[in-house]
Amino acid sequence: MVVCQFGVMFFPDKSTAFAEARRVLATGGTFLFNVWDRIEENEFAHVVTSALAGLFPASPPSFLAQTPHGYYEQHVMERDLRFAGFHAEPAFQTVASHSRAASAHIPAVAYCQGTPLRNEIETRGRNELSRATDVCAAAMAEKFGPGPVDGKIQAHIVMTDA
Repeated sequence: MVVCQFGVMFFPDKSTAFAEARRVLATGGTFLFNVWDRIEENEFAHVVTSALAGLFPASPPSFLAQTPHGYYEQHVMERDLRFAGFHAEPAFQTVASHSRAASAHIPAVAYCQGTPLRNEIETRGRNELSRATDVCAAAMAEKFGPGPVDGKIQAHIVMTDA
């Protein structure tokens, strides 16, 4: 079995990476991976992306929508798996859950300062990271309330046999 948890979205050439997984699998082996669903199905990431689009309307940061939440279409994954040499029909399961934090500030800091989104924000100016984090925290609090926050998250689990 080859397992990849929330990493496939970051592969620059998914078919090549899938082909490598296929190469190391014995006949009948299984390739299992998961990816985030589209950003609209993941509330914290969507709120952050929308808030940053409002803060930087001329050039909104796109990392979250394009990378972690940009590889969610099942037909695209099926195509990439076929190009990689997987011939079995992949099984897809969509799983929804919740992400929780003690305050709106926590996911704002996590997304703005703890992911590669930080790089996009910092290119906009020296003090923009702090300002962007504050704007995102305010947007989170507006959507989810001033106390603990609870947002929907959703991902796809994909499994196929060699």
